Amino acid sequence: MKLAARREVLKIVAALTAGASFSPLAAARAFAADGQTPAGIRFGVQLNAFPIDAKRFETFLDALTAVKQIGYDGFESSFRNLSAQFDNPVPARKQIEQTRLTFFGIHIFMPSFDQYDAATRIAAPAVYEPVARGGAALGALHMVLSGAPCADEEQLKRKIEGLNAAGRFAKSAGLSVAYHNHWWEFESKIGEIQALYAQTDTELVHFVLDAGHAYHGGANVPEFIRAHSHRIVGFHLRDYRGEKLVTLGTGTFPLAAVAGAIKQIGWKGWVENEEERDDLSKNGAEVIAPAFKAMKEAFQS
Repeated sequence: MKLAARREVLKIVAALTAGASFSPLAAARAFAADGQTPAGIRFGVQLNAFPIDAKRFETFLDALTAVKQIGYDGFESSFRNLSAQFDNPVPARKQIEQTRLTFFGIHIFMPSFDQYDAATRIAAPAVYEPVARGGAALGALHMVLSGAPCADEEQLKRKIEGLNAAGRFAKSAGLSVAYHNHWWEFESKIGEIQALYAQTDTELVHFVLDAGHAYHGGANVPEFIRAHSHRIVGFHLRDYRGEKLVTLGTGTFPLAAVAGAIKQIGWKGWVENEEERDDLSKNGAEVIAPAFKAMKEAFQS
């Protein structure tokens, strides 16, 4: 399985570098070279682009093989990909660590709003507590939480309290909480995103700014980054053409301006691409390889 994944990655890299005078593997390594990438910036990927079978851990490891071969430093994963490993995490953690990829975060996202806790608009403690314990045991640095939008000030207050409570529990388990936005927090008529950044406990709650979703929600992303970088531990990058999700660097998302803002303020941390598609297709290395190239070029320019 791993050998097959490696061959697929090399084939994709070869296509991306057609006409080059060096080998496909050398091209992959060239993408990964530090070059002029600012010190302290590390590149990761959300694994949503891969067709991982939660019942077959080898498919998760195959995805990590592809990620490593392309040149990424780390990864983020849905909790669903790893829940089966929570009861016996030691062998799985060893295999993850053997890839030499940093496990940036284990992410809890629910496909419908009614699956979040009605009071806090994030995952209920019964969901996030085993994920925090399991993620920490597997080596994750952060538990990343998405959430449903708040309809009024009372819901927003309870969401802030819920995030603080989740952060407190995660800290006791050995990792930290980072809230991941979608576009709806930026479209909020009650200023949800501003309140989350301003009113959550800075010691307990951090943020993964999904810059693509922020852009889709109407934000001036470079301006938002300059104002809130002290709360951000990671970025998700995604691109749009109109309403359609497309490969990073091929749409209208202001990738160069976002990279420029991050470099200008001297921010350090994780920059990840999240190559999701509206049709839920899972094209793995085929989409994360060109996205990686686009990220590298944006940060090295």
